[in-house]
Amino acid sequence: MMWGNWTIVNKFVLVGFSALSSELQALLFLLFLTIYLITLMGNVLIILVTTADSALQSPMYFFLRNLSFLEIGFNLVIVPKMLGTLIIQNTTISFFGCATQMYFFFFFGAAECCLLATMAYDRYVAICDPLRYPVIMGHKACAQLAAASWFAGFPVATVQTSWIFSFPFCGPNRVNHFFCDSPPVIALVCADTSLFELEALTATVLFILFPFLLILGSYVRILSTIFRMPSAEGKRKAFSTCSSHLLVVSLFYSTAILTYFRPRSSTSPESKKLLSLSYTVVTPMLNPIIYSLRNNEVKAALRRVIHRTLGPQKL
Repeated sequence: MMWGNWTIVNKFVLVGFSALSSELQALLFLLFLTIYLITLMGNVLIILVTTADSALQSPMYFFLRNLSFLEIGFNLVIVPKMLGTLIIQNTTISFFGCATQMYFFFFFGAAECCLLATMAYDRYVAICDPLRYPVIMGHKACAQLAAASWFAGFPVATVQTSWIFSFPFCGPNRVNHFFCDSPPVIALVCADTSLFELEALTATVLFILFPFLLILGSYVRILSTIFRMPSAEGKRKAFSTCSSHLLVVSLFYSTAILTYFRPRSSTSPESKKLLSLSYTVVTPMLNPIIYSLRNNEVKAALRRVIHRTLGPQKL
């Protein structure tokens, strides 16, 4: 659509993996579809098991249940469209569709960063102040912390998305990514974006770096407490309660920080796509696997749920 000397953009083209051969794209489709189904089934299973089993009603599993809901939402925002671009070459996305995808990407991403920090605080209280843990992490406090984590996604998503899509897009419309992330979309804007980029950096520090520093501080105190424990069994048990969360945090934040805190000139678009695949596709799949395989309580609860569902004669 033309307006004066400008071409007003009303849709975008997701470049994604279009540079690859059709055979390789078909293989990627099968790989990502498998990961997507495993992610959905694994996180739904975590939700069902932690809801149905009475032994998994502690704050740690309440927050884990919220994390699984976030991971499902995160995947639904990114992966279905990516699968469509791979299998039927449906690379176009409407202006509104791109804005919607970006909004919920920001929302779920910011909420997950805050929830991971909340989970680290829960482990900190459980290990460093166990006598007061039931009082500090009561039902009301847990609900408030979870609600605050979810709500944190709204302001960053609203401000970032509305600001980006208020800019004029009057030229190229090819987004060099497999979803509508802010850096490749803002590169298409034909206006001065320096103020927005300053705000985006501030938001990134607040919603990625600051929660990460809180998590880091919590685990410094946790490890210090564990190392001072007199018995080896006490150390092992204490560490086992937070090792799964620590692994999930390491996977999520290592790739997110590499993606959003590296200078643009030092990272090619293709390497950014690979990093983005890690925290948008791979990590959500690994979370339920990590929490189920490394957690004896979850494995025992899963066996109990299967036993109640199928009956002992079918096991």
